[in-house]
Amino acid sequence: MTRSLLAAGAFAIATVTATAAFAQQEVPIGAIEILSGPSASYGIAIKAGLEMALDEINSAGGVLGGKKLTLVIEDSAGNKDQAVNAARKLVGRDKVPVIIGPTLSNEMFAVGPVTNQRKVVTVGTSTTAKGITEMGPYIFRTSLPEADVVPVTLKTAKDKFGVKTIAMMYANDDAFSKSGFDSMKAAAEALGLNIATIETFGSKDTDFSAQLTKIKGLNVDAITVSALVEPISGVLLQARQLGIPASVRFIGGNGANSPKLGEIAGEAADGLLVGSPWFVDKKDAANVKFVSDFRKKYGKDPDQFAAQAYDTMHIVAKAVDAAGASDSDAIREALLKTRHSGVMGPFSFTPGRDPASAEGVVVLTMKGGKFQILE
Repeated sequence: MTRSLLAAGAFAIATVTATAAFAQQEVPIGAIEILSGPSASYGIAIKAGLEMALDEINSAGGVLGGKKLTLVIEDSAGNKDQAVNAARKLVGRDKVPVIIGPTLSNEMFAVGPVTNQRKVVTVGTSTTAKGITEMGPYIFRTSLPEADVVPVTLKTAKDKFGVKTIAMMYANDDAFSKSGFDSMKAAAEALGLNIATIETFGSKDTDFSAQLTKIKGLNVDAITVSALVEPISGVLLQARQLGIPASVRFIGGNGANSPKLGEIAGEAADGLLVGSPWFVDKKDAANVKFVSDFRKKYGKDPDQFAAQAYDTMHIVAKAVDAAGASDSDAIREALLKTRHSGVMGPFSFTPGRDPASAEGVVVLTMKGGKFQILE
């Protein structure tokens, strides 16, 4: 019996040692994304971009002299409390030195204080609201703030289509949509546009007829909408049903940068304008390869959210290598010095941990359910 117990103990010790040794050969990266619920299209695209980059990095030898990156993904379902719980799991259970995400700005405003207090680097790939990186020194983002993108879109609408008078609509119950609206309003005022009315709605609303009927009587040239893709699609469909003509252009914020807009709204979305730091038909070699590889892997085109996530994983991997260890403090310092040329173009962080340049923003328009560069 004694021999059996000794043998069992030796086996247990050997198993723990082997497990620890195996774990040391991997660097876990956490991710919090919306993989279920109404806004899952954003998180699913991000997950695809992260995983494709991860495969490339590991196939090329991994990080830190041969260690593999692993991705531990938690589904937030677009719920702030669920996102916070996910962050606590990734930090406490999985001991990740970096978290990518969460998907939405309102989730990041809940998660950021938690991870920043624990000194865990957190990198948003799709969080564009004002104030994200101001939460603390461990909060980064690779997505351009709407304050950098929206002015380009509105100026294009004014210069190319003679837009002078606009109506503004936004979802007033989430941080992302409100921040996007604030950027739109500031840009409109700076351009001297006349704001005929400002109308609000809830992010889960499905009836926008009262707001749109009011707008229809105001003879506006364009309507700006700051919201996620589902309510934007509903606004577009009802606007055309109510007889608002196609000559009245819709202008969207970052929430409109999803192929799902065309899938839901169809022809009602034709003519919509939206600014983007990336487009599928960019002709540079890195992007052509990325799009081709993405199509082969997933059988569909990538979107902006997949592209940003793909670059972000490569940026994080570079920082882990430069840090020389899977240590969050060292990775934080390395990220601030990281330079990367990817599918989004040349990238670096400002001292405030935002993207360093807004150059390369293109204005897209929707036609036949698909985005194309506005000519």
